[in-house]
Amino acid sequence: MALALVLLTRLPLPHLPAATFQRQSKAVWAFPLAGLAVALPAALLAALALAAGLPPAAAAGLALAVQVMLTGAMHEDGLADTADGLWGGFDRARRLEIMKDSRIGAYGVIALILGFGLRWSAVAALLQVAGPWPLLALAMMSRAVMPALMAALPNARTAGLSQTVGRPRALPCLLAAFLAVFLSLPLIGAAALGTALAMGVAALGLGALARAKIGGQTGDILGASQQVAEIAGLLTLLALS
Repeated sequence: MALALVLLTRLPLPHLPAATFQRQSKAVWAFPLAGLAVALPAALLAALALAAGLPPAAAAGLALAVQVMLTGAMHEDGLADTADGLWGGFDRARRLEIMKDSRIGAYGVIALILGFGLRWSAVAALLQVAGPWPLLALAMMSRAVMPALMAALPNARTAGLSQTVGRPRALPCLLAAFLAVFLSLPLIGAAALGTALAMGVAALGLGALARAKIGGQTGDILGASQQVAEIAGLLTLLALS
C-alpha cells in the first residue's frame, strides 16, 4: 500500500527500502487505495465548502484542486502528453518523442481544457444530486483501470515509469478491480457496476488507440487512462442519478 502511495501521490511518506521498489508490479492491487487517499481530503473539503454555503461549482473547484496537489498533476500531465503525442506525430517514433517532451502543444492544451471543464461541471452537478462521497468511488475505480492496461499492453518504451514498474500479473489487476468496485458499492450502490463498465470501456478505447499509434502503453497513457475513465465515470453516474 505504501508503495502504491509513493507511485501515485505526492503525500509525505516515510522512506521505503530500495528492495521494496523491486515489487512495484505487485503493488498495483493497491492503486484504488491510493485513489481513496487522494479523494478523501478532496471530498471532505467539498463537504465543508457546501456546508459553509459555497455554491457547488466552487466546492467542485476546491475538490479538483486538492486532487491535483496531492497527485502532483501526474494524471493531467499524462493526458496532455498523450494528446500531443498521439495526434501530433506521424509515426511511432515521433509520437513517443513528442510525449517525452516537457513542452505542451495545442492538442495537450485542448485536452486539459476539455478534461478540466468536463470534470469541473460534472463534479459540481454530482455534488448537487449526490453529495461529495461518490468522488471516492470514482477515484478508486479510475485507478483500477491502470493495472489492467499495464497487463494488457506491452511497454511502448524500453525506459520510463511504466517500464520501471513492470508488467503485472492478472491476479493483482483483478484484485484492484474487485477492491475498487466492492468499496464503491456502499458509496454509490448498484450504480457502481454500470459506472465501472463505462470506465472500463473508456480505458479500453484509449488502450486500443495507444496500441495502434505507439504499439503499447507508457506512463503518460496510464495517466491519461485515469483521466478518461474518471470523466466517463462522472458522466455515467450523473446519467444514472
